[in-house]
Amino acid sequence: MSAEHVSILALVIMFVIGTLLPINLGALALAGAFLVGTLVAGMSEDDIVSAFPGGLFVILVGVTYLFAIATNNGTVDWLVRASVRAVRGRIVAIPIVMFLLAALFTAIGAPAPAVAAILAPIAFGFAAEYGINAMLIGVLVAHGTNAGAFSPISVLGGIVNGVLDKEKLPGNDLALFLGSFLFNVAAAAIAFVLFGGIALLHRRHTRPAGTDGDEAPDGKEPAGPEPTTDPATEKAAEKAPAATATEPAGSGESGPAAGDLRLTPHQILTLAGILVLCVAALAFDLDVGLVAITVAVVLAITSPDAHRGAVEKIAWPTVLLIGGVVTYVGVLEEMGTIDYVGDAIAGIGAPLLAALLICYLGGVVSAFASTVGILGALIPLAVPFLLSGEIGVAGVVAALAISSAIVDVSPFSTTGALLVANVRGMERDLFYRRLFQYGTAVTLIAPPAAWLVLVAPGWLG
Repeated sequence: MSAEHVSILALVIMFVIGTLLPINLGALALAGAFLVGTLVAGMSEDDIVSAFPGGLFVILVGVTYLFAIATNNGTVDWLVRASVRAVRGRIVAIPIVMFLLAALFTAIGAPAPAVAAILAPIAFGFAAEYGINAMLIGVLVAHGTNAGAFSPISVLGGIVNGVLDKEKLPGNDLALFLGSFLFNVAAAAIAFVLFGGIALLHRRHTRPAGTDGDEAPDGKEPAGPEPTTDPATEKAAEKAPAATATEPAGSGESGPAAGDLRLTPHQILTLAGILVLCVAALAFDLDVGLVAITVAVVLAITSPDAHRGAVEKIAWPTVLLIGGVVTYVGVLEEMGTIDYVGDAIAGIGAPLLAALLICYLGGVVSAFASTVGILGALIPLAVPFLLSGEIGVAGVVAALAISSAIVDVSPFSTTGALLVANVRGMERDLFYRRLFQYGTAVTLIAPPAAWLVLVAPGWLG
């Protein structure tokens, strides 16, 4: 058995063990990276450790640390109340607005992980406070970041166009952008139906008699239709540990009543810190994790009470899970397994079948690794059959881009990991399992769907 086959078999065994036994898959993957890397690939320990995603580690720790403090001092709950008041009580508008904001930010050039890092904690605040299924609002944030990800001025759009220019292949910016946008709109619409969005159409956050604001005096939703979460979700939410940050409004640092939108001085400072994070990440392309940690440290120094327990709320199991899996994928890339599979697919004589398989490869690998890296590696692998003239270049490139990016709803991708790390309104382990199931379904369905629409008809040259 070749080294490539051994590494793939080891990955399958890890998933089986992680499914059957209560062992963190990240720990299994780190052990697998060490054993496969040293015994099979002959890699040094330094090479294996260098595959650990340090940047992703900093993002996960920094963002969850910052928003743990923001939750402790009531800032996240204030954002929830203020935003619901802005949509005039239309609960159904909340996940839709999150989707559109995410699409807008990525379309104008913000990296998808940075957008998810900023929007996910706020979006999940809505889920916890107003009975919105956490899967619904989390998945719509993820699909929103992908909807705008391939505009001509976006990060991924620029990478795809750069690879095409390098390989001297023709591109189609409009097909790439609209294809990705419409596919993610369709996926978001399906998720809207699957996760209880229809029930939100007739729900409003109404003002009860005797109040002078849009909310009940205790900050909770008045009597009315039941939340859209299913019984299992509600039961899990009731048992959610402190790490899921499900404290009621106003927990931690004392502040005004929940129906009042006045801010405490530390909440104002926290909002200013979040604004600095947004500007630094979106306008100056600074590392969102490092900026988040810096802002969190400033907030911790200025209010030790708000900092109490924040470090414990960092999603350490998620950090281990994602770090371990991505490290193992890095070992696979270093030992040539990814190239081996890609070359085997590209060498198939039938261009249409090769295009379908390479879309699947892009989707499966990108669900566990960097979308940027996958696109940069797979488009060149497709060059041989693209140059044959038997298949449309723009269609294959758009299908491959969609297949590789839409799977970022996987909990092993950066965007999915941020959703798991910041979830509120649902117990984290339950949310992880459901997101894994949804991400698996998207990984299986999206590549053939993109191939069927954009490649098989041959209408994109």
